[in-house]
Amino acid sequence: MYEHDLLIIGAGLAGLRAAVEGTRNGLKTAVITKVHPVRSHSNAAQGGINAPLTDRGDEWEGHALDTIKGSDYLADQDAVEIMSSEAGEAVLEMERMGVIFSRGDDGRLGTRRFGGQKVARTYFVGAITGSAMLHVLYEQALKHGLQVYEEWFVTSLIKEEGAVRGVIALDLKTGELHAIRAKAVVMAAGGAGRVFEPSTNALICTGDGLALAWRAGAPLMDMEMIQYHPTTLARTGILLSEAARGEGAYLLNSEGKRFMEKYAPDYMELASRDVVSRAEQTEIDEGRGIDGNVLLDLRHLGRDFIEQRLGYLQEVAVEFLGIDLAEQPVPIRPGMHYIMGGIKTNANGETEVPGLYAAGECANVSVHGANRLGANSLLDTIVFGRRAAVKSVEYVKTVGESGSNAEQYLKDEKKRLQDLLDREPGHRTAVIRNEMAANMTKGIGVYRDQNSMEMADAMVDEMRKKYDSGIYVQDKGKTFNTDLMSALELDFMLDCARSVVSGALMRKESRGAHFRTDMPDRDDANWLKHTLVYKAEEGVRTETLDVVITQWQPVKRVY
Repeated sequence: MYEHDLLIIGAGLAGLRAAVEGTRNGLKTAVITKVHPVRSHSNAAQGGINAPLTDRGDEWEGHALDTIKGSDYLADQDAVEIMSSEAGEAVLEMERMGVIFSRGDDGRLGTRRFGGQKVARTYFVGAITGSAMLHVLYEQALKHGLQVYEEWFVTSLIKEEGAVRGVIALDLKTGELHAIRAKAVVMAAGGAGRVFEPSTNALICTGDGLALAWRAGAPLMDMEMIQYHPTTLARTGILLSEAARGEGAYLLNSEGKRFMEKYAPDYMELASRDVVSRAEQTEIDEGRGIDGNVLLDLRHLGRDFIEQRLGYLQEVAVEFLGIDLAEQPVPIRPGMHYIMGGIKTNANGETEVPGLYAAGECANVSVHGANRLGANSLLDTIVFGRRAAVKSVEYVKTVGESGSNAEQYLKDEKKRLQDLLDREPGHRTAVIRNEMAANMTKGIGVYRDQNSMEMADAMVDEMRKKYDSGIYVQDKGKTFNTDLMSALELDFMLDCARSVVSGALMRKESRGAHFRTDMPDRDDANWLKHTLVYKAEEGVRTETLDVVITQWQPVKRVY
């Protein structure tokens, strides 16, 4: 039996920032992750991290207002105020830890401008900002003595007297299940991008943490808010960072026109992501696309600039499409990128389940509301990863010794997994997963309506029945049984899909990323509310919750 004071599920930026805080405070802290920590999906974040620094004449209130406007006024403003006011110190702390941010000619930290903001307040490391931050936090955590359960897969949470007290996890190297006790658990397991196809997300982004928390009794909030990034590479879905547009790239249609002038004349290519994605999709749907794409044009920036500031994008374009960005535009289209919804938490990472905290993309504080601003995701991870750990440290000090039901959880999980392995040949994981993901994109896409959402709803029910009645694991071995892990991931993904569709069907308006062609207007009178989806015996139970307004009243959102 393994025991810790604090156990963190996930080793991305939120998880490792929490781990640094836990170890600094002297807790026996561990991180459990299904991949090596620096292979976590935070590694893929390219463009930068937002922070208003007062030495630039940039006050936190400006960033807060841009974030709230970007959220289409669904963000809780008290949480946004915390994030924006703590942003500057959080970024400077990352630099002091060792992140080598890019600098301007004056020697100060360099900035670029990201969408939905008039001020250039995005700090960056070329186009590898997430990777640079992740490596530094991993080094810091190890320096402080963090224990890492690397390539372990969490299958369930342990609860004692209503509180979370650890996990049951599969050691992928040996195929053995183990109970790991903990006085508190921080869920930082990332998003659920692979519930949709195509997606910019890594194959590991299967919503494990969301489903684990949901099954333990925590509600999921605003799950219908799915962000489609405007610039994903044609045919591949690979992300081309917003940094390109932040540095001055244009969007062109088949007529060679910068079409964003029609949709967002003030902000142009740097309007909020939902606005740009819808504009692109409209151009494509109305026949001004090129084979289902529009064009991202960087030629006017010059080869030296592209290679120095956007070298990774150049590598991707050349490698996958054979296109030199200095010589020709590259075809792009909107692609599923991020989930604004997640496990409902307060600003200290507390969920409705005692002993369970959450931070990062799997959590919903709510600072992103109906649409996240580019470069706010990295800020979210380090601000609320730290805050979740601080609060969990306080909680751990109040917790006595664990009870004895971990062994029963372990016994039950061993039986569940063995039953899965013993099944007769039936439905294969990949077939169900691909059908689910393709239909989620059709039903809960850039544009959606009642019919498309009901189609997705019926499809999720059908896929769940297929899974429960006949999912088949062909590999019966123990060591690195990825066939078994994929089946367990699909189980979690189906729960996430169910919550996304349930939230979407609830919201009778268009707001941010949730754009209904049959209800195209925002309805503040009835729907300035969060959607909540709980797991229930009959499937799901839904509720709403008022949005917290502090000093910025909702107004019409134009760019």
